[in-house]
Amino acid sequence: MAGIQERTFIAVKPDGVQRGLIGDIVKRFEQKGFKLVAMKLLHASEDLLKEHYVELKDKPFYPGLVKYMNSGPVAAMVWEGLNVVKTGRVMLGETNPADSKPGSIRGDFCIQVGRNIIHGSDSVESAKREINLWFKPEELVTYKSCAHDWIYE
Repeated sequence: MAGIQERTFIAVKPDGVQRGLIGDIVKRFEQKGFKLVAMKLLHASEDLLKEHYVELKDKPFYPGLVKYMNSGPVAAMVWEGLNVVKTGRVMLGETNPADSKPGSIRGDFCIQVGRNIIHGSDSVESAKREINLWFKPEELVTYKSCAHDWIYE
């Protein structure tokens, strides 16, 4: 049961929000069988974004990334399910949309790496860190979906 309760952090970036893609992205995760346990729309502060991308702080694109992420609202979500971190990354596609396969979110909805519409945790450890950064514990909802027994053996 522990693996089924794995969680990941997914964020629709400002370009995805502005283009009206939140619903399409939520639909893909729901159709896959993952369970939404938290979601909020917010204009992320510069401090939150700097902490979120702290491991990239020495990269030349870091200031532009923080500015871009601070340019509009972000849809922050937590999804739960078996292997949700790894599967979520596959669903997102490659960081560079040009390298993403059709059928992936980035392969279907974007063209340039600087406007790649979505973020997903790259490991279980980073998912825990990102979830704790973006959500308070009481904002995470624990429940059993009525579809659970139709998704898992």
